[in-house]
Amino acid sequence: MKKLIRFDWAIKYILKNKANFEILNGFLSELLGTKISIKSVLDGESNKIDANDKFNRVDLLVENENSEKIIIEVQCERQLDYLSRILYGTSKAITEYICEGDKYRQICKVISVSIVFFKLGVGEDYIYKGTTDFKGIHNHDELRFAPDEQEIYKENHVKPEDLQPRDIFPEYYIIKVDQFQEKIKSKFDEWVYFLKHSEVKSSFKAKGIKSAAEKLDILKLNKAQRAEYDSFVKDRLHENSMIDSHYGRGKREGEKKGLIKGEAIGIKKGIEKEQLAIVINMKEKGYEIKTIMEITGLSKRQIDKLLTKAKDGKK
Repeated sequence: MKKLIRFDWAIKYILKNKANFEILNGFLSELLGTKISIKSVLDGESNKIDANDKFNRVDLLVENENSEKIIIEVQCERQLDYLSRILYGTSKAITEYICEGDKYRQICKVISVSIVFFKLGVGEDYIYKGTTDFKGIHNHDELRFAPDEQEIYKENHVKPEDLQPRDIFPEYYIIKVDQFQEKIKSKFDEWVYFLKHSEVKSSFKAKGIKSAAEKLDILKLNKAQRAEYDSFVKDRLHENSMIDSHYGRGKREGEKKGLIKGEAIGIKKGIEKEQLAIVINMKEKGYEIKTIMEITGLSKRQIDKLLTKAKDGKK
């Protein structure tokens, strides 16, 4: 079975190409359970590429089978405060792509899809979905649109009589790739298998999966692309090893003390070591402070403090 390009690299450098839209169309159609057609890659601030932009994220303007326009944000990048990062991403998509003078009801639906190749939160499932519902504190009823409120959304929604508040708020999908247990129960599970192993079995039939097998063949990369890809994979392996090592060591230090306080201190030390290692590694690779701030979620003051601590430790 041939080895394919990792999805988190492909989405940055290959899948934005219109010729490869079929791959993301299939992936998103199977995830959302509706036929998705990508209309364009949105050219917002979040999609700019330069030497220090390491976000594996793309914003897409898509149309579903009801001809509704939706903005979908797909991202794969590790970040310490990841849930805040996806909240920022959806908020940014909403504000970037509404025109001055537009009515609020013209705001596009935003769906955030996160493909997580690292540990995130506590939970045993491998696909999580988040929506916004409004529940009564006293009567426990659900806040729903009145008929006249549904009517004003006719411009953007095909079936306003079915529309409810959750349908206009962002939706979040988090795919925790490493927690997939290899059992193929649906066509989307074929995609998750691909995400985890960078392989496509001959028996797979999910939308777009055959196109991924054909177009994401490592052997089709030119020499420059292959060198860049190999460097990316090496950096990812080093980063994962570094983070697991520092976090695990700190946690074990706390556990050895046999006290809740000791464990908390140990975990805190592990996180601090993780942050320090990541910041130093990024600094050595030539990342600007602004970029380090965006990726780690740390403030300039925190980064400066970590770098000073590292410098003092070498003396």
